Amino acid sequence: MSNAVEANVLPFPNVLGADDCGEQARELQLFRMVEALIFASAEPVSEKALSARLPEGSDVKELLGEVQAAYANRGVNLMRVGDAWAFRTAEDLSFLLQDQAVETRRLSKAALEVLAIIAYHQPVTRAEIEEIRGVVTSKGTLDVLMETAWVRMRGRRKTPGRPVTYGTTPGFLDHFGLEQVRDLPGLEELKGSGLLQSQVPASFAVPVPNDDDDLQDDEDPFTLDDVEELGLLTPGGAGND
Repeated sequence: MSNAVEANVLPFPNVLGADDCGEQARELQLFRMVEALIFASAEPVSEKALSARLPEGSDVKELLGEVQAAYANRGVNLMRVGDAWAFRTAEDLSFLLQDQAVETRRLSKAALEVLAIIAYHQPVTRAEIEEIRGVVTSKGTLDVLMETAWVRMRGRRKTPGRPVTYGTTPGFLDHFGLEQVRDLPGLEELKGSGLLQSQVPASFAVPVPNDDDDLQDDEDPFTLDDVEELGLLTPGGAGND
């Protein structure tokens, strides 16, 4: 989170500069505060973070709805990204920025396959990815996906060898314009887009992606030993907040 979002907000009466402000002025000020906090952040801002920085008793969900409605027809829109919110260029104006876009890396077919498997099957281990793909997955492929900040290490599977489990990040949602992992296309949508053949085996199924960031019953959190072994800054640095 950017420093601007982490900065303390003055007590509400001081922000307004008057103790007898009407309800309309109060609501306008709350609107402006939400607008400013999200605009100033380099990353999407969670509702929890907003609640911590707004006056006690503020209805964050209602305020976000008002800001989103106010920006609905503007050049930038307020978008939900997972459990957080961010301003993004209106979709119909994205062509204006295409000339400024710089493609720094093109993912290999293997990396795209692994990314899709992680997105739909998370939490998933490297061995489970290889079982689904039917081929060996190199550590380099997973490293590339983690460098893009689209994939993270979640924890350890409670099985012999304690393999690392992988999942997607808020950055993945943000890049692909998703509010939540469950918004990934299902079987019929994949067929309609031409990404799957119209005729698929009767046993073929597309799993419903798991949106739960919390560790599952078959996952252990990272320990201090894992921090050193995996090169993590902190146990939470792999995504176990």
